[in-house]
Parts: sequence; C-alpha cells; structure tokens
Amino acid sequence: MKMIFGLFLLASVSTKADLAFDLLKASDRARGGIGSGMQWETTVISVENEQTSERDFVVKAKDNSAHVEALKPAKYKGEVYIFNDRNMWFYKPTLKKPVSISARQKLSGQAANGDIASTNYARDYTATFDKKEIIDNKTVHVLLLKAKSKNLTYDKIKYWIEDKSKLAIKAEFQTLQGVPFKIGILKYGEKIKVGDEFVPFVSELTITDAKYPKNYSIIKYRKPQFKSISDSTFNINNLTR
Repeated sequence: MKMIFGLFLLASVSTKADLAFDLLKASDRARGGIGSGMQWETTVISVENEQTSERDFVVKAKDNSAHVEALKPAKYKGEVYIFNDRNMWFYKPTLKKPVSISARQKLSGQAANGDIASTNYARDYTATFDKKEIIDNKTVHVLLLKAKSKNLTYDKIKYWIEDKSKLAIKAEFQTLQGVPFKIGILKYGEKIKVGDEFVPFVSELTITDAKYPKNYSIIKYRKPQFKSISDSTFNINNLTR
C-alpha cells in the first residue's frame, strides 16, 4: 500500500510540474518564444533619477538564439547583442571582436541586457505552482520560476499568468534569496498570425525598481512578424567580416 501511495504521489507531483511547464510555454508564445524565425522593433524608454533616455532596437529571434541591433540614438547605432543559447555577446564597430557579456548587466535604466530578447522562460526556468488568485474577475495562476543556470537574467521570478488567455501579466524578479528587486507589468496590444488565427503579442513591458518606483523602464514592442532568418545571423564570427 505504501508503494502504491508513493507512486501516486510521484505521479501527482509530475503532473503538476508538467502542467506548470505547459502553462509557462504557452505564455512564452506571446513574447516571441514561438520557435520559428521572428522579428520585431523595440524602444526602451528609461526614467532614472528623473532623467529620461530612449533607445531603439530591431530584434531577430529563432529557436534559442537572438540578434539585437541598436538603431537609435546615433551614438549606439551599429551595436549588436547576440544570444547563443544561454550565452551573450556584444559587438560594436570600434571593437576588434565580440566580447562575452552578462545577461544581467544593465542595458538601460531598469532593463537588463537579457530583458531585450529573453523569450524562452519554459526552457530557462523550472516552474512550480504557488497559488491561484482572482484578479479583475479572472483566474490567475502564480508560478515560481527558478533559473536552470547561473548565466540567466534572473535567479528567481514570481510569475502571474491568466488561466484563460495564457498570457503573463506580471513578473516579480527576485534575488537568489527570494527578495524582489524589480516588478514587471506586461500589456498585449499587438497581434501576430499563427496558422489560421491571430494571437496576442506583447506590446509593452514596464520594469520598475521595487524599492525606488520612480525609477523604471518601459520596453515597447512594434511590428512583430514571422520572418525567415538564416542561422548565420547568430554567428558571432560574422560580425567582424
């Protein structure tokens, strides 16, 4: 009897883990984690110590890779960030070769390098159910995400995903000790066609300093589209040619 109960408990835990993974994977789709080639434009507006800055990028993503090119302002034009699996590289015309950088380094204001194109949470984090909440009369699942490796943007994330839409609406970015230091709020004003249907695509991610809420960054997403992207786009050796 004890063996049967143990197997039942193991199966139950496994099922919950699978459900959490499926929910997280479904939420990734609206953030660019679809797998096939995609491209979109991004503007990062940051307010830090009452000073405002703005930067424009074009993002190309495919499977577990991403290519991010700076467009504006002029002093950043030509800078490139490349994500290869969980590794990240930076290049600009004045460098002889790309340099390895951390996804956790500041990109602009509250936005880290990894925030600009990290779309595959289902691959990068282990998800477990925390609880359910009712927000605006909608059932929301709260997941606890734990990083699978040390080179990811965040060690832990508390993640709110609507049950019906499978859209992530809030993220609490935490330290390894579980202390929240940034809060993310997501909006979905864009759409992209997947098969025969149009599905929501993220249009805005606001990341706010948990301790100093007057410091924040707004990442705006525009013109999402499927696009055939060559694997050579993500080859760092091609940056200096």
